[in-house]
This record gives sequence, C-alpha cells and structure tokens, in this order.
Amino acid sequence: MSEATAATSEASGSVEAEPAGGAAQKPTYRRILLKLSGEALLGKRQYGVDPDFCAFIAAQVAEVHRLGIQIGIVVGGGNIFRGLAAAAKGMDRATGDYMGMLATVMNGLALQDALEKAGVPTRVMSAIAMNEVAEPYIRRRAVRHLEKKRVVILAAGTGNPYFTTDTAAALRAVEIGAEVILKATKVDGVYDSDPLTNSGAKRYDRLTYSQVLAQRLGVLDSTAVSLCMENDTPIIVFDLNKPENIRRVATGESVGTLITGGTAA
Repeated sequence: MSEATAATSEASGSVEAEPAGGAAQKPTYRRILLKLSGEALLGKRQYGVDPDFCAFIAAQVAEVHRLGIQIGIVVGGGNIFRGLAAAAKGMDRATGDYMGMLATVMNGLALQDALEKAGVPTRVMSAIAMNEVAEPYIRRRAVRHLEKKRVVILAAGTGNPYFTTDTAAALRAVEIGAEVILKATKVDGVYDSDPLTNSGAKRYDRLTYSQVLAQRLGVLDSTAVSLCMENDTPIIVFDLNKPENIRRVATGESVGTLITGGTAA
C-alpha cells in the first residue's frame, strides 16, 4: 500500500487540469478506477459487444482524460461468458471462472480499440499471460503508464478463480493508488431493492461500507466492499447510460451514491 500511495503522490504533482468544452473544469480526483460490467458493452445487443456503445463509453472516458485525470479501467465479461452461471449448470467452477477471465480480455481489446479511435492512448494489461494481445499486469508498469497519461485497461480479473471482477477492481484500485472507484451501472445509484422491478425502491445518496455489508445491498460483492473499507477507498455508483456522467463524477458533481467509511446521509 505504501508503494501505491507514493506512486499517487508522485503522479499528482505532474498532472494539470485542462479546459474542456471551452471552460476550465477542476478535477476532484487525480487518479480513478472505472469499473464497467461486461453487460455495459452489450448496448442494444443480446450477446457480445456493441461497437456503438463502446464508442459512447470511449467518448466519455476521452473527455475525462482531457482533464488530466489518470484512468484505470476494469471490465467484466458477463456479456460473453459468466463462470458462476456455468458452474451452476455443472461446469467446474475454476474452469468457468478462467473462461470468464478470457472474456474480460476480449472486452478490454474492444474497449481499447474504441478509446484509441477517440484519440486516447490505451494499454491493455492482463493478469493472465497472453503476450501477443496484452501486456502482463505489473503494478509498477501500470502506474508508469498512468503517469504517462495512458488509459490502462486491467483485464482478466485478479488472475485467480473464485474472485469477481468487482474484487479485481477493488484490488487494482488499491494497488495503483486510485483515489476512488467509479462503479458504472444501469441505474442512478444504490437502492434498497431492485428499482427495475420495484417502483417504490428507495435510493441512497450516501452509504457506509458497513451498511452495504449489513444490508446485503449487492452493489458490489462483500469481498470487494471489505477491501475498500480496509483501505479507505471510496466508491461512487452511478448511471453509465447518461451522457457526461463520468465527467460529472470526476469533477465533483453529486451523482449517484457515494459509499465511504463516514456517516451516511
């Protein structure tokens, strides 16, 4: 943790906010970890990757990148393969999880293509060695890429079965010294029940890690939340489908639900 903190301090001294959209905007965060679900890349499709929606995400990330914010991205693989679902149908859990990790690499490559078409230099780093398509994940190398103003897509989860990509996002955020995790979802925050099926669901503006765990709110798995709590890494849950939401979060606007160790609203 001390190395990650030092890397953050080194990086923060060299990044300056730049004007965007004709007006200067001051970023609240210098280094962020954006967590995207695999389903986010579906767009209007039932399976696979929607290039148009990848371009939509890339445009938002590019806007944040122009502000001088360093961006790491962890993406899931549920749009292609879900290891847990396969295990429920009889597949060996570890085998299913490894297949899911490969799916995240495919998504990472698709996102890299969209980002580079948007003018953002991007590197894909994989926790599973596949040197022909991605760099191996090395923490110090990832930090150096960020310092050089490259977006880093951290693929293949943690490289271990039985861990979700939410846990991978929490782990990578701590390792690279990210100041916040931005959890992109289909709804505008954390609710006490599923707002897609319950019109009376209550949305929270703020929560503590302990509340998320005690109430089993399910926005991230318990391992990920516990890791964030131990390392005091805040989480912001927001709606990815609204244009400019990533920029709004990064510049300190009140968007979605903030999860911290402080007092809940």
